[in-house]
Amino acid sequence: MAFVSGVTPYIIAVFSVVIVCFWIQSLREKKAKESKGATDSSSKVRRWVDQDLQDDTEILPQHDEFDLPHVPYAPPRYPVDVMLERSQDFYTLMDQRRSVRFISPEPVPREVIDNVIRTAGTSPSGAHTEPWTFVVVSDPHTKHKIRTIVEDEEEVNYRQRMGEKWVKDLARIRTTWVKEYLDVAPYLVLVFKQTYGIASGGKRKTHYYNEISVSVACGILLAALQNVGLVTVTSTPLNCGPRLRALLQRPANEKLLMLLPVGYPSASATVPDLKRKPLGDIAVAI
Repeated sequence: MAFVSGVTPYIIAVFSVVIVCFWIQSLREKKAKESKGATDSSSKVRRWVDQDLQDDTEILPQHDEFDLPHVPYAPPRYPVDVMLERSQDFYTLMDQRRSVRFISPEPVPREVIDNVIRTAGTSPSGAHTEPWTFVVVSDPHTKHKIRTIVEDEEEVNYRQRMGEKWVKDLARIRTTWVKEYLDVAPYLVLVFKQTYGIASGGKRKTHYYNEISVSVACGILLAALQNVGLVTVTSTPLNCGPRLRALLQRPANEKLLMLLPVGYPSASATVPDLKRKPLGDIAVAI
């Protein structure tokens, strides 16, 4: 009995330690569950509905969001016969559009280029964020630097990155990594997508669907060029973006989407004799 009486305080101490450990562990688990619940709640509040929207930009409150005035909108309404005529005329104009790699050095009025870019800027965009920057280069020295960067990377693309099938598919339209038109064209228009905006205070602002928005603007830009009788070739230089962004001193939130040499077609310009798909192959009526 004396032995048991002597051991009892130690047993009580051990049990006390065990109980305290269980209590601490219980508190930790409770805190972890609360933290997870807060995260889940936050996720429910900010649920992404499209893969393109998954980014780390902040959703900032727009104080004038609900105060934005709406104004009457009444565009021209044409008689049916005029609609048909205009639609056919515009189709005929756009059906003449071709990708042209032989561009004249003949000067083009800068005001024309400005109007073309203004037209591209009328494009719709996610939440009207207008996530585009059009960099217009006419300086010969800068144009040559751009050509050097593009040809350096394009040679590697053709020889190593693109694969044999891709190179063979391009061979029939007689295109290589040599881009003489980057020196010759009076203007190079480099289209950058703004992956996020910069709000007041330096915080990031979400640019929803920025690549889709800028791609739509590029389509309008191509139509505007065709409308004034200028030509271009849509160029997406693989692996050139970072070097061109640095050359043109563009900020980190801008990524190169497209490079367009712009000018009149040269007197000896040729294009591949390609045919477009008929309406029945590109449209489905339901």
